[in-house]
Amino acid sequence: MARLAALSGHGLVLLILTLATQIGGIAWLIAAVGGRRLPGRLTLFTLAYAALWLGATIAAPALGRQPLPCLGPGPLVMQSPLYCVLNRHYARPETVAVLEEAAAAVAHAHPGTQTLILDAGFPYLDGFPMVPHLSHRDGLAADIAFWYRDDTGFLPGRTRSPIGYFAFEAGPTDCPPRWLTLRWDLAWLQPLWPDWQIEPARLRTALRHLTADRRVSRLLLEPHLTASLGLKHPKIRFQGCRAARHDDHIHLQLHRG
Repeated sequence: MARLAALSGHGLVLLILTLATQIGGIAWLIAAVGGRRLPGRLTLFTLAYAALWLGATIAAPALGRQPLPCLGPGPLVMQSPLYCVLNRHYARPETVAVLEEAAAAVAHAHPGTQTLILDAGFPYLDGFPMVPHLSHRDGLAADIAFWYRDDTGFLPGRTRSPIGYFAFEAGPTDCPPRWLTLRWDLAWLQPLWPDWQIEPARLRTALRHLTADRRVSRLLLEPHLTASLGLKHPKIRFQGCRAARHDDHIHLQLHRG
């Protein structure tokens, strides 16, 4: 019975790490086989994960994935190094090119502005799920963080929540409450975020540039934000009532094929 419980525990950890990072389950399997006690197992996991992570940075470009910048002063960077640690900062070269050009356009119109990226994709395998997203499976999608301001003006490189997600903008919705949905309100979490507002000029610049890009298939954004920005374009769409809310970020999707 104890052995079954241990195997179930290892299986659960393996599943969680695989869904969160793609490569973490392999690292845990190595650690579980090679380490008998927890301290040694954790050390072995860290070393195995680091080796697999570095290996991905070398192998992924040869397999059609390119890492987005994790750090740096450039116009395009991941919102947090956490996304890089979790291996969620990869995209196809054409997706990276679209993001780089959009970030350059925003920085040109508003000097000194960085465009922050949230989840993009994993380094390997088309079709591999990236929880909790319904897409992000083929390197052709990425989430772009909003730009924010407070009473003093624009806040460069800042997002309302530490990870960019789940700081929702208040606004009307036609979606009825559902049990089976990813459309979380997380009302209990909202008071923890600072009372900042979306910086509309930078958001409009980004959306106008992206809608004009022929490589872009669609941009997902809540209708109340689209209306408040005064933007109407067939590429700017509502994601539906079963998918996650998109009034905390922009979802970018490129054409397939």
